[in-house]
Amino acid sequence: MKKIDITEIGGNPVELIGKQWMLITAGTPEAFNCMTASWGGIGFLWNRPVAFVFVRPNRHTVQFIESQPAFTLSFMPEQHRQDLVYCGRHSGRDVDKMAHTSLKPAVTPAGLPTFEDAGLVLECRRMFRTTLQKADFLDWSEVSPAWYAEDNPLHYLYICEITGALTQ
Repeated sequence: MKKIDITEIGGNPVELIGKQWMLITAGTPEAFNCMTASWGGIGFLWNRPVAFVFVRPNRHTVQFIESQPAFTLSFMPEQHRQDLVYCGRHSGRDVDKMAHTSLKPAVTPAGLPTFEDAGLVLECRRMFRTTLQKADFLDWSEVSPAWYAEDNPLHYLYICEITGALTQ
């Protein structure tokens, strides 16, 4: 993979995250977990390029995100769609995702876990985390039924500085 300037990322971020999806991968090269995500964005905040992602606090990946100052967002080519589906439907608490997918772990120049076939990797340093609060929704009834059943906690919102971008 080669390092690129964040401004060289092509494509539409809504399409990239919302339709292509991404793998949030956190931990160390020796002990990591990944999960599929399609909620988030890329932008500019606090005078730096940022990514923001949403992760439920009960997801296994959270303990890996919280254990290290940085993680990766990996965007995989279409031939890995079934791997992304698998990583979204199965927890690393219960299965070895690498044994059940064609994903090949790799390490970024910053020492963060990612995957060999990723078309784009963003190295992200955690800057901010909050929990979404029901009282902060302007129209809870519009959001609640679709995304937040009683047994499903509201997401953490992570805002991260994009410290590196890599592509094939």
